[in-house]
Amino acid sequence: MPRNSAKFLRETLMPATLVTGDTLVAFGGLALGWWLRYASPLAPRAGSGLFIPVPGATFVGYLPLLLVGAMLLVAIFAQCGLYDTRLLLRRYQTLNALLKAALVWLVAYPGLALVLKMEPPISRLFVVLTFGCVVVLAGAWRAAVYSAVTRGGIVARLRRRTVVFGWSEDARALVDEIARDPTHPFALACVVTRPGTATPFRAADESAALTPPDSDTMRITPLAELDELGAVLEREAADLLIVIRPNLPRLDVERIVEICEHAYVEWKIVPGAFDIFLSGLRLHTIGRVPLLGVEELAINRFFNRGLKRAVDLAGALVGLVLSAPVVAALALLIKRESPDGPVFFRQTRVGTGHRPFTLWKLRSMVPDAAATDAARQSTARGDTRLLRIGAFMRRWNLDELPQFWNVLRGDMSLVGPRPERPQHVDRLSIEIPHYLPRHLVKPGMSGWAQVNGLRGDSSIAQRIQHDIYYIENWSLWLDMQIILLTFVRWKNAY
Repeated sequence: MPRNSAKFLRETLMPATLVTGDTLVAFGGLALGWWLRYASPLAPRAGSGLFIPVPGATFVGYLPLLLVGAMLLVAIFAQCGLYDTRLLLRRYQTLNALLKAALVWLVAYPGLALVLKMEPPISRLFVVLTFGCVVVLAGAWRAAVYSAVTRGGIVARLRRRTVVFGWSEDARALVDEIARDPTHPFALACVVTRPGTATPFRAADESAALTPPDSDTMRITPLAELDELGAVLEREAADLLIVIRPNLPRLDVERIVEICEHAYVEWKIVPGAFDIFLSGLRLHTIGRVPLLGVEELAINRFFNRGLKRAVDLAGALVGLVLSAPVVAALALLIKRESPDGPVFFRQTRVGTGHRPFTLWKLRSMVPDAAATDAARQSTARGDTRLLRIGAFMRRWNLDELPQFWNVLRGDMSLVGPRPERPQHVDRLSIEIPHYLPRHLVKPGMSGWAQVNGLRGDSSIAQRIQHDIYYIENWSLWLDMQIILLTFVRWKNAY
């Protein structure tokens, strides 16, 4: 399909289809909510104790409220990026954005009706029922659209044809990411490279041993001159050019931008100086000088810190109360199996800001286990030092119940990177790139790495990657997901 035709489909026809469908689904969800509240056999009746008379609560009387509610929901969907076809091709991200938008609507809709003084007065039960209906119907509609576009040839027209300029480890990671998903929003058209080293396009410090792209799995177009790039973009019907080498001479970068402008091709540059906290990158200007750097992370903003601490306090108090009988029963079993040692085990760990604190757990090993534990990063599977009750506790994370006290004290959070011992922190900070930024936040009882099975003898580097992902993508919603997953995912718990 010609590029202009694909662009029309991607940027006009498909968003218009989504808006139309969302509007109908939103109105249908609101109408279904009205029916459940006022006309269905399950609707509360007078004398039931739940019935609140609402004058004029007929369908015709409620019609203005239904129309306003549908328009508001579609507007919130647009604000959340649900009409960007790149999000359309990311199924779970779409459903996540849809749920967040519906939650915003749940709060905003009654408020807007109150401000506009709409009649009849809006029923809170109607709003709650409608919220459920809208989430189910909109989710089903979006899932149907995703299934339709990804099973047919239309997905190829929705993907943005991408040309990658340059080759490096960043380029390889980008190509691998695109190649592993046939419904990725970007489709790799070709990689533009230049042979040899004596060219203005090869970084002086680039490793000569860097493996070149595999010509069997992707198209490689070596350029003799930079001016040939325009012909490549036209031949490939490119929508996007990604420049991997930001250290090109200024004149070359200006020429690349000029070529893209003439070809009406979007361009982006990979900021190679940044390996972590990519979601925190922001562009600012001082005068006309652009500055690219990492802004304050969402997890460290004042309001978010207060919100997270409030959740931690509530969770710690509830956790201590509910776990007290379990801890007492486990304490008796520990003393019965191993009467010589204490019930509780304490150990120095490194917390936020590299400050040490005392971590508390139920003892799961023989009393002298600490004497042989200095060199161990994690407990090995089938460790002979484990008590029988200790193995059971570790399998279900019950040995960590006393850490609710650490959360209450403020040493830890319910969710965050798992804390390590000082000697391991000193070693890992040298061996693992970007290890220390995990101490920008409080350590957690559970974390993104743990619910993804990265504990025990699993890869430390992968744990760090997951910890960094959590820190730079934090949201209260992500915390709630991790807390829920903690109860159903126990991979490598031993």
